[in-house]
Amino acid sequence: MTRFTLPGFDLDRFVRDTLAEDLGEGIPGGGHDVTSESVIPADARFSGVMDSRDAITVAGLPLAEAFFHSLQPDMAIEILVPEGAQVPAGSDLMRLSGNARAMLTAERSALNTVQHLSGIATMTREYVDAMHAGRNNPDCTLLDTRKTIPGLRYLEKYAVCMGGGANHRMGLWDAAMIKDNHVLVAGAVGEAVRRAVDAGVTHIICEVDRIDQIEPALAAGATRLLLDNMEPEVLREAVALVAGRVPTEASGGINLDTIAAKAASGVDYVSVGRLTQSAPAADIGLDFTPL
Repeated sequence: MTRFTLPGFDLDRFVRDTLAEDLGEGIPGGGHDVTSESVIPADARFSGVMDSRDAITVAGLPLAEAFFHSLQPDMAIEILVPEGAQVPAGSDLMRLSGNARAMLTAERSALNTVQHLSGIATMTREYVDAMHAGRNNPDCTLLDTRKTIPGLRYLEKYAVCMGGGANHRMGLWDAAMIKDNHVLVAGAVGEAVRRAVDAGVTHIICEVDRIDQIEPALAAGATRLLLDNMEPEVLREAVALVAGRVPTEASGGINLDTIAAKAASGVDYVSVGRLTQSAPAADIGLDFTPL
């Protein structure tokens, strides 16, 4: 077993808290799997196979392994495909054998995690493929956003990477991102950027939704421009005006039908909030056989 590690993410705490929620720890009458304990003999053993019912991009199998091992450390588990693999429908993802109660108690938490993360990875791969379908801007990178489920940001952004995308800023702390409400208070795009520069911020992303905001943002010290809700022809004009002085990012109004044209404008990045906000869960199951 190779332990899953992710900067900023506490695997042990995630597994512990997720299982505690399902078991009802701390609630009167809670703290145990009433169904398994009443129906399954304590010494019963199962073998199991986790498989995908659809074609997916895989993410989260090491986390599923951690759930099962938390309840039975010596459970035999074999992960059959690597993270980020694209597999056809009907593919086996994991084999396991061990105590039946442990498997059944961990099953839902393990499956929920793999289904959710693989859903994100699968959608991300669809967007990456659509973005590069025209092959007009092969260096353009697909980014996620901060539109994540509270408590799951690090895992969801990990899943984006497994799908071939990359991460925007991780949170409010690692870059300034000046948007319309910040500009509203500061009075102008240039003034908002200047305040961030004066505060010593080194990474300053400035959102602009008009061509005439570009030069003031650059003159004040923006290190990246987010070109918001611009059509492809306007994006091309903006990219030409920036002329490589800072990276550019297209955002807003982007879906599978529009992403190729927006990327073809020459931007360095395209960001899509839907990747983490709206990806459907992958159809993944786990079937057991008594031993």
